[in-house]
Amino acid sequence: MKGLYIIVLLVLSNVFMTLAWYGHLKFRDLKWFENLGLIGIIFISWGLALFEYFFQVPANKLGYKENGGPFTLLQLKVLQEVIILIVFTIFMIVFFKNETLRWNHAVGFGLLVLAVYFIFRK
Repeated sequence: MKGLYIIVLLVLSNVFMTLAWYGHLKFRDLKWFENLGLIGIIFISWGLALFEYFFQVPANKLGYKENGGPFTLLQLKVLQEVIILIVFTIFMIVFFKNETLRWNHAVGFGLLVLAVYFIFRK
């Protein structure tokens, strides 16, 4: 159960991270952001990234085996990478209709899933 809680925290963290890192690419579509300069966009992204840390830091602290969590440090990192990919892919499909997924992306995703398998293998 604790592992699922950690995964939920990582997903929430990555939603904010993805919005901070890539959401600003869609700001131009919003009227109230059209005249916002780079510094303004940086501050907005930084503000979003702050919320990422509200979820990421507890996920790592509570999830780390030496703190009583269910995961090793390497397992936490590999989980994080796969969650990043899933959240980013959903974000891209929903907000960037001009981007396409191709067969080589599916192969890369599959290799990351294999990485999770091998990292968690005893």
